[in-house]
Formats: sequence, structure tokens, C-alpha cells
Amino acid sequence: MDPHVLGTAAVLPEHYVDQETLIAAFRDAWAEKHFNAARLEQLHRAVQVSGRHLALPLERYRELRSFAARNDAWIAAATDLGEKAVRAALMRADLKPSDVEHLVFVTVTGLSTPSIDARLMERLGLRPDVKRTPIFGLGCVAGATGLVRAADAVRAHPGGVAALLAVELCSLTLQREDLSVANLIASGLFGDGAACVLVGAERPRRGPSIVATRSVFYPGTERVMGWDIVESGFKVVLSPQVPHLVRARIREDVDAFLATQGVSRQEIRHFICHTGGPRVLEAFEEALELPAEALARTWESLRSVGNLSSASVLFVLRDLLDSGEAKGGDLGLPSSCTVPSRALWGGSPSLPSCSRKDCATGPSRRSAIDGTCASSWCPGRCRSRAGPTASSAIPTISRSPWRSSPCPSCTAPT
Repeated sequence: MDPHVLGTAAVLPEHYVDQETLIAAFRDAWAEKHFNAARLEQLHRAVQVSGRHLALPLERYRELRSFAARNDAWIAAATDLGEKAVRAALMRADLKPSDVEHLVFVTVTGLSTPSIDARLMERLGLRPDVKRTPIFGLGCVAGATGLVRAADAVRAHPGGVAALLAVELCSLTLQREDLSVANLIASGLFGDGAACVLVGAERPRRGPSIVATRSVFYPGTERVMGWDIVESGFKVVLSPQVPHLVRARIREDVDAFLATQGVSRQEIRHFICHTGGPRVLEAFEEALELPAEALARTWESLRSVGNLSSASVLFVLRDLLDSGEAKGGDLGLPSSCTVPSRALWGGSPSLPSCSRKDCATGPSRRSAIDGTCASSWCPGRCRSRAGPTASSAIPTISRSPWRSSPCPSCTAPT
């Protein structure tokens, strides 16, 4: 049985600041640096981000004058936000902390020993025998790669549940002394957020199966994206060659990957793409010959919250699954735009949510077995048949019959 998604959650810090306010704050902060303020505004507006959520209130950032201070703030905020993401995913999947057997944690925006996953063990009430895999340094690709590692864990232990947690607090990496174009772009593009995906195999199907995965390493690209570790922390490395790399490599690599599964690019119904930035997304669309609507959800995520590094692709995945657009038998391709680590998934169930207004369900909360509301969080424990539902098997679709009678626990007929 292929690993499949049991639940997803994405959370944002409470401190939201619109892009114009951020532009004004950067302009004031760098006013004495003799830099081109007009260029700053041009770059910040070019990334097409309307605003971002920040780990801290905007005024707090002036107090963080050292790498140590910023990293301490990162540890506290990452632990809090990570806990919220995991709890939200567990609730949406109707699972308990004790169900988790493997926790994969990915980040590239802060350092912590013990790692954030270790700090969450007692907070979440996880079992002491949970296997933990903290991964630092993969950058934006870590969302897709972390999903692959979680799927690998479930393939090895099909009775268990693996949790992938991505926490990125890009605002706490800002280098005030760096007036390079790369840093000016980064200061306008990147935001903060966390996402969690739960993966299982021998559990009721509630989301897409992960049927194949692949990653590709590009030699000679060490200076395309990354960090230079300097006295003040993480100095961004961001090459203008990223879109060119996407145009040159992504089509061939995607087609080769799909060919191993006997699938063509034209059969992919859903492209779940990292929010790399306008030029990168345009290159991705051009290289794969995608229609304008193919990456609509990725573009919207970029506009609304910015680039969240490894968490971004998981935000887009959450948005797709919550929309209910993924149907039984569909094929999807979660992918990083910049480094092609990707997974092929298929057969997401078409499952409506519970009709009770006080039930905290989403589309993934209906049982894929009989179409009922399987959530212990539903106050009515509605057991009505929701039909029609689709199994996750590819390409077989099974349907449950409609019921026209109202559910005794719900306010609306099913």
C-alpha cells in the first residue's frame, strides 16, 4: 500500500504587515546608508507580494542587534509555531500525538541544539520512542524532500504515522548591513510560516497517495542559492541564474521522472509548486508549457504571504486539498521550482466536509471508507453517508450511494 496524506495544516504568525508599510520601514532603516530608495521600492513591488506575516511585532526587530539575539528569538517563535502546526494537522486528521511514530523537521532559517523537534516532544505529548529526523540546510526544496522522507518512513513502517514539520522564519535572518540586490529582493520576498503534513499507509485514506519520488542534483550550482555564514548570521546567496536554470533543466527532468511511471506531463492534473518568485514561476510555466491557471494557487500564495521557503509548497498543497478540487484518479506533482525534488501522487479522495457549522472539519475529515464524518472533534459525531466518495486507488473509483434523509445530528441533509 502506498503512503498517503492523512492531514495537512499551515499556520502563520499573528503579526501581519502589508508590503507598503514594510517598504517604508526598510527605507527608514537604510536612510543613512546612501542607498537608492527608489530601487528598493522597485524591487519590493516587483516580487508581487502584498504583505507578510512576521514572527515578531515589527518594532521588535530593531532590538535584535546580534545573530545570537535573532537566533534566540527564532528558537522561541519556531517552537511555538511548530507546536500549533502539528496540533492543527493532528486535529484535522483526527489523530492523537501518541499516533505519531516518526517526526521529520526541516528548516533553513535558524539553528537549535536540541533541535526544534526535540523541544516539541514534551510540549506535544509525543511518545518517548518517536523517531526524529531534523534536517537543516536544504532550503526551499526541503518541503518536497521532507514529504519524501516522511513517505519513506511509512514505507518502512506501514503501521505508523509520520509527521513532516516545516518551520521557516525568514524575517529573523535579515542582514541590516547588506545592501546587495540579493538582500534587497529577499527582504521584499520572504515571509514566515509553518506547515505540517501527516503521512500513513495502513490508515483510512483521506488524501492523495505518494506513488513515486525523485530528486536531482545539479553539479556546479553551489552559488545559485544558499547562505554565507557571517558574523551577523545568514547572508543570503541568490543568483539571477535561477530562472535560467529552471528553463534549461526542469522540463527534461520532469519528463524523465514521469516516464519511469508511464505517465506524461499532459496527464498531470495538479502542479503543487513552490512560491519561488515571479521570474521563477514564469520560467516554470514556460518550461513545462503550462496554462495560466495551472499555478494559480501558487501565485495566490505568493501574493498573500510571500515565499515561505520550505513551507511554501506545503501551504499550496494544503490549499489544494482544502479546495476539494482534487478528485479520485487525479495525478499531481508537488515540486520545488528551483531544485527538482518532487513526488508523484494520485487518487485524492473527493470528500465533502461535515455539514455541522460547529464541526472543525475540512474536506480531508470525511472518511474515505464510507463517506461519514469520522472526526471525534465533530460535536454531533455525524455518521451520515456523504457520497459520492472516491477511493484513492488509481484508476479505480468506487462510489457510495446518496442518502436524501437528513442526518439526526446535523442541521442540513446529507
